[in-house]
Amino acid sequence: MPAKRDFLSVTDITPDETLDLLNKARETKSLSNGRDSGKPLSGKSVALLFDKPSLRTRVSFQVGIQELGGYSVFLGKEEVGLGGREPVSDVAKVLSGYVDCIVARISDHKLLQALAKHASVPVVNALSDLEHPCQIMADLLTIYEHKEALDGLSLAYVGDGNNVARSLCLALPAVGMSFTSASPQGYNLDEASVKTARGRATSPSVQVRTLKDPAEAVAGADVVYTDVWASMGQEGEAEARKSVFDGYTVDPPLMEQANTGALFMHDMPAHYGEEVTEGMLDHPQSVAFPQAHNRLHAQKTILEFLLSGN
Repeated sequence: MPAKRDFLSVTDITPDETLDLLNKARETKSLSNGRDSGKPLSGKSVALLFDKPSLRTRVSFQVGIQELGGYSVFLGKEEVGLGGREPVSDVAKVLSGYVDCIVARISDHKLLQALAKHASVPVVNALSDLEHPCQIMADLLTIYEHKEALDGLSLAYVGDGNNVARSLCLALPAVGMSFTSASPQGYNLDEASVKTARGRATSPSVQVRTLKDPAEAVAGADVVYTDVWASMGQEGEAEARKSVFDGYTVDPPLMEQANTGALFMHDMPAHYGEEVTEGMLDHPQSVAFPQAHNRLHAQKTILEFLLSGN
């Protein structure tokens, strides 16, 4: 029996596996809207361990697990108190005796790593302060569907160098896409992630850049992406960040700087009047809602991959 695999980072699967999963997701999605692809999780149970609120992540995982024939158990912060009420190692060992997989949405990536270390079943990162790999698989699926290719495309990210930006930066070069971010001084991606991303590039033509000017970043981009200026856990910084990020709002005039037919993406929830203007999610070039819906299909494929011996 193959050793269990975790999905804590986009780097936990190879570029070839990434493309295979995207193709599989497209295929199963097309079969009766993804609901007739068999029951590969029949008889299997999945724990959803969440210490952060969620709309898209919780619903897409719970519905996806059910459509695959499995059963999910939701555990909120009050039930578990990971690392507080009970040691992470104990939680991991107990859950491993009950379920076949743990999907964790927790603040501290180090706690997530400890959970995976002590669990004997696969652990999936449904969001941590460091990465958001499931979101990025849905993003890639969305781009692939609308552009019919990934290799040779470029994505411009405007905003905070957060977990979503980091996962995009690490994932895109490995499938042939260039990545450029524009953030205020002190809010850009860390150099270690940028260096790793450059090492994952498929060719010298694949660029990874970090800039300050949104217009410069967006110029010539095939995809324009943004996210909230203050993530969960940073609520106390929200007001201060509004001043720092002034000028980093994605609006129709900024989209005009991108390539003709460029896609606009946002992982949601959106804060109108901050990172986006009112109506941007419904802009003719926006794919934000299909992007959200693709969380379901991408995550189903990830779960099947991890629980069926890859």
